[in-house]
Amino acid sequence: MNDLFDALIEKPIRELPLTLHQATGCSSEWDEVRQGFVIHIPNGQLFYAPQFFSQKISDRSVEYFLENDTYEAHQADWSEIQPEDLKKIKFKNILWKQDFINLYGKKIPLPRLTSWYGDEGKAYKYSGILSQPNPWNKGLLYIKEQIEKVAGTQFNSVLMNWYRNGEDYLNWHTDDEPELGKNPIIASVNFGETRDFQVRHKDNHQLKFTVPLQHGSLLIMSGEMQHFWEHAVPKRKRVSASRFNLTFRVIGKSSL
Repeated sequence: MNDLFDALIEKPIRELPLTLHQATGCSSEWDEVRQGFVIHIPNGQLFYAPQFFSQKISDRSVEYFLENDTYEAHQADWSEIQPEDLKKIKFKNILWKQDFINLYGKKIPLPRLTSWYGDEGKAYKYSGILSQPNPWNKGLLYIKEQIEKVAGTQFNSVLMNWYRNGEDYLNWHTDDEPELGKNPIIASVNFGETRDFQVRHKDNHQLKFTVPLQHGSLLIMSGEMQHFWEHAVPKRKRVSASRFNLTFRVIGKSSL
């Protein structure tokens, strides 16, 4: 179970399921050892394994994230549950919360639910939101350990995003907060509905591509990518079910 190949599909996808701008310095190659694609882009690199976790582990992960004392996980319309009602739900494994940002003097809910886990003292601040880490649990540690085998990095924290349906989204941004360091390695694993992960160059928005992040997929961003590229998860009206995204990070010293 702890061996890397126990977590992999037996017949991986060998053709890159996305279009790159080859004329502008983008290319890809299959990594047989890690069973995924290495994607080269100017000032950055990605590793993309469309089927990193097996169907069984991926399905169980979704169940694990949703276990609670109030609703049938796959029957509830999670997008209709108000923030105050969400606080009353006792989730068994993940402490989900509704974060808010201040915009033009108004308190606006983020268009997704979040949770922050990590080593003691590894707080994280983004968009004016300060998150103190929840302690690791068995399920998250298992996922982390599998990813670390191919990332070559030991992560000390994870930001969890729950996109309840296609109306939940993430605007264009870079993960360049000071506590992440100069050239952070960020590993993103996905469970549930497939969502588009869009990437574009900061200075040339025509240099853009879309990675379909499906059930059980893994995407690792590295190099100078966070300095030169932005990413987003746009709305998709045809998506009706949940997608869970876990971005594993290394939080260094900060003044938080």
